[in-house]
Amino acid sequence: MTGKILKDGAIIDPSATVKPASPEGKPTVTVLDYGSGNVRSAVRALERAGAEVILSSKPEDVLNADGLVVPGVGAFETVMRELKAVDAIRMIGRRVAGGRPVLGICVGLQVLFEAGVEHGTEAEGMGEWPGKVELLPADVVPHMGWNTVKVPEGSKLFQGVENDRFYFVHSYGVQTWDFEVVQPRMAAPLVTWSEHGGPFIAAVENGPLCATQFHPEKSGDAGARLLRNWVNGLRHPHGRTGAAAVPAAETTPAAATPAGDA
Repeated sequence: MTGKILKDGAIIDPSATVKPASPEGKPTVTVLDYGSGNVRSAVRALERAGAEVILSSKPEDVLNADGLVVPGVGAFETVMRELKAVDAIRMIGRRVAGGRPVLGICVGLQVLFEAGVEHGTEAEGMGEWPGKVELLPADVVPHMGWNTVKVPEGSKLFQGVENDRFYFVHSYGVQTWDFEVVQPRMAAPLVTWSEHGGPFIAAVENGPLCATQFHPEKSGDAGARLLRNWVNGLRHPHGRTGAAAVPAAETTPAAATPAGDA
């Protein structure tokens, strides 16, 4: 599939409505390629989880794959700028609105919130969920290494690894959750928590939109199982049984803090 396929937000090339084919019948996953560090480990981990994976920012690949993974390394504001440069914000929004699965990782989780505050400067996020990304209130940052998580009942992402540890590398996080369910039939998102100096959000499951603050691709067997859970959900979709992602309402001695998260 080649050439420009979008016009005013609509797919106009009929060939682009066909998702990238997998010769083995595997779910197809695009890892968004927008300049966010080394993402080869994520590609390999998703392949081991049973997906047919490509690294791309082409609209036909981003929009038509069974699943999209949005990695994130670095500063919140920089990642948002790089996402905008490849039109990823709009494409991610189109996928979520259409119930097409998206998985954010690390800063890929953070940018889904309303804003990020680093070194006193606030940058706008995608606003899929309410909340700000702020410096963790810990004596030592970054929070680097293995940590437990508190998984809510009913989680599909963490099935089988509810009591396992995952690998974190970050100095910033979302430390509060205030989500108003505006429709009676809407299920509230499932929020997983961890702690470093205080509680912070480790993962969110919100219908087609999921994200983790930790790196599943660096989290050994537990991370591999979590990615298999997500990939298997692409293979056997359950429909939009959770809440559809909605925009946020408008409205020891300390280590040196790095410029952004990894």
